Amino acid sequence: MLDEDIRDESVEEDAYALDRRVVAAVLDAVERGDAETLTAEMEPLHAADIADLLEQIDVDERRALVRLYGAEFDGEILSELDEAIREDVIAALSPEVLAEAVRELETDDVVDLVEDLETAKQQEILGWLEEADRLAVQQALNYPEYSAGRLMQREVVIAPEYWTVGEAIDFMRAKADLPDDFYHVVLVDPKLRPVAQVMLGKVIANKREVKLQDIAEESFRTIGVTEPEADVAYAFNQYHLISAPVVDDEGRLVGVITIDDAMIVLDEEHEEDIMRLAGVGEGSLSDRVISTTKRRFPWLFVNLITAIFASLVIAQFEETISQLVALAVLMPIVASMGGNAGTQSLTVAVRAIATRDLTGSNVWRVIRREVLVGLVNGLIFAVVMGLVGFLWFGSPMLGVVIAVAMVVNLVVAGLAGIGIPVVLERFGIDPALASGAFVTTVTDVVGFFAFLGLAAMVLL
Repeated sequence: MLDEDIRDESVEEDAYALDRRVVAAVLDAVERGDAETLTAEMEPLHAADIADLLEQIDVDERRALVRLYGAEFDGEILSELDEAIREDVIAALSPEVLAEAVRELETDDVVDLVEDLETAKQQEILGWLEEADRLAVQQALNYPEYSAGRLMQREVVIAPEYWTVGEAIDFMRAKADLPDDFYHVVLVDPKLRPVAQVMLGKVIANKREVKLQDIAEESFRTIGVTEPEADVAYAFNQYHLISAPVVDDEGRLVGVITIDDAMIVLDEEHEEDIMRLAGVGEGSLSDRVISTTKRRFPWLFVNLITAIFASLVIAQFEETISQLVALAVLMPIVASMGGNAGTQSLTVAVRAIATRDLTGSNVWRVIRREVLVGLVNGLIFAVVMGLVGFLWFGSPMLGVVIAVAMVVNLVVAGLAGIGIPVVLERFGIDPALASGAFVTTVTDVVGFFAFLGLAAMVLL
């Protein structure tokens, strides 16, 4: 058994080493200017893996690799790249290579590619597209940022609602420009309004004379073109959608959103919440020192202010602490436990708000639950810390003081961890962005005040 475990670990290490060898081989080929070897090393890699490789190496190596790779550069790589380095890669590509790469992309990927570029570069790239694709991209750029109109692709397979399976199959076989990836045939009325959709698998599985209406999906949803992309991602996740038609204000079909694009948005929302909870914004490993510093500085400054505020509370009990040094030893424990408990409740609240599981109908039940959890945990740890205080410093009353302070702070932590994000969200403030500093301040201040205040009353 031990030998098998060793072999398994060896395989994992070899697999990891292989990745490092590929990167090393690619960089060696770049350094030697060996385009043939570079192409051979890159050929087995998926576009997402090549994008990861470009994100891992430094700026000079990245530019040299892109120039040497030349005409082999695939448009899908641009779609997979982190936005922080995408513009740098675009600048390193020759106009001819970039034009060919852009033409390979679906319209939604082109929109994602050009929407953050400067106007001049944006117009240059749009000029390389065929007229129909260029008009589609330009129209998408006119929709609000982070809306369904920016997310959708214009390539849609549609059929009249009265068609049969055979007519649909013949149409698709004759059509030269089918989308690369599609999952449904959208049924439309004479005014081009979607009325149903049929899974591609059902079209293939049924006989030619079967009407498309008879095999249409029972559940059918459309998405408004100006609907926020976060709502789109929620709908896909909530209702298990694979693709959904996008309609304009008059209900006419203008595009389709597929699950891959919706899940990218959902993943970005999750990542954004995590990053904001940590106070680091929307950064990536590819960001420069100055931009990363600017992003993190404000939240560190806020943390400094809150720490000073907590210190002011401590300063009010300076005489008490000077008379009983044990208080200085134990008070960080109370604040730390409260901070951790508050962060736990805060994380639950922010996630529940993002997934829309925490609503006005259940908010008080959730608050009561978190307060009770804080109370139960507080009582358990109160017993533990009461014994610690007594055994460590030989003072039964000191044990009682820290026990009571622990209960108070953990109850307040549960209340603040849920209550503060809910209040911020009601005022239109992103709870993931601002809650952490408030919760930390509350637990620090309450923890210090409860512990030192009780000590001043009981022990002196």
